Formats: sequence, C-alpha cells, structure tokens
Amino acid sequence: MITIVDFNMGNLGSIQNMLKKIGCESQITLDPERIAAAGKLVLPGVGAFDAGMENLERSGLIQVLNKRVLEDGVPILGICLGMHLMTRGSAEGQRSGLGWVDAETIRFKPADVTLKVPHMGWNRVTEVRPSPLTEDLPAEPRFYFVHSYFVRCHDPDDVVVTTRYGSVFHSGFQHRNVFGVQFHPEKSHTFGAALLRNFATRVS
Repeated sequence: MITIVDFNMGNLGSIQNMLKKIGCESQITLDPERIAAAGKLVLPGVGAFDAGMENLERSGLIQVLNKRVLEDGVPILGICLGMHLMTRGSAEGQRSGLGWVDAETIRFKPADVTLKVPHMGWNRVTEVRPSPLTEDLPAEPRFYFVHSYFVRCHDPDDVVVTTRYGSVFHSGFQHRNVFGVQFHPEKSHTFGAALLRNFATRVS
C-alpha cells in the first residue's frame, strides 16, 4: 500500500490512477494515523512553496512525516512541489523547507531568451548514478515537466538524473530513503508508469 499525502496541493487522483494502472494499491489521506502506518509515501504537489509548507503545518503532518521519514526510514517520493518541499528552502518563498535533503530550490533564469519559463512539456532525463527508482526504464526516457523552479543538490552523490533546459539541472535525487523527481510521472505514460512501478516494487 502506497499512501499519497493529501495536503490540498495537487491533482492526487492522477497519481492514484497511474498506480492503479500498474496494479499498485494506494490511498489518499491527510489522516496522521494512516500516514504513521504507511509502508511507502508519496508527497505530491502543484503550486507555491510557502503555501505547501503552510498546508503541511496546518494539517499537523510535519511531525509525523519527520518521524516516518527520518527515524523510521520509510521510503518517500516527492513529485514536483513535493520534491521542492524536501529541500532546505526555495527562492519562491520565505519559509524553511522540510530539510530532508541538502539542497535548495531556485528559479529558472535561462540565458537563452527564447526559452520560456515555466519549463513545460516533454524532456529527456539522463541518469548520472544508479538508483532503484530508475532501473530498467525504457530506452531514452523522457518525462512531462511543468515548473518555474528547480532543485540544486549540494551533494552531487544525491543526484540521480539530470535534464537540460538551457543549462543542465537536477531533475531527480535520492538521499537514503528520500526520493524526489521534478517531472510528473503520473502524466508521463510508459516512462512514468515504469518509474512508479520501480518505487512500488524495487525501493525498500
């Protein structure tokens, strides 16, 4: 059972539908007791950084998430804004992030004026180190992106995949049991299904 954290910041149904498509049982909840019993977690998110942190705090979820992730070692996958919230903070807001990964979230400022922000659409990812999240992905993996901010990991050993949009940015990380992806696997068809299947079956 994968537990999708509902903190009112994303289209959770799309994630659950993709998990159902690959035969993985899931639940959407903001109930701290269910989250405390979860075997794996997904932290999704679409929207602003400060609003995301405020919603987590208002829902009383930060303490239980910290315990499950940092103390119990439960695998968690952050998607888009969920990935940003795992960092120390964002140029988008004033609040501190969860700080599970030594990284910061910064805004795209492409030197090439023809590149629009937000970065939107399909783009390739390049694996820079092995991770169970990216094992045996289909050839030339590409995913769907929609974002104006991206994560910069301070420890290069945390970076799993990168993507080029003007310059190269970190589009996926793993720090122990904490995984994050900038793209939307739930909108990325075959490639996204393969990645979520890896999270469900190969990450432990």
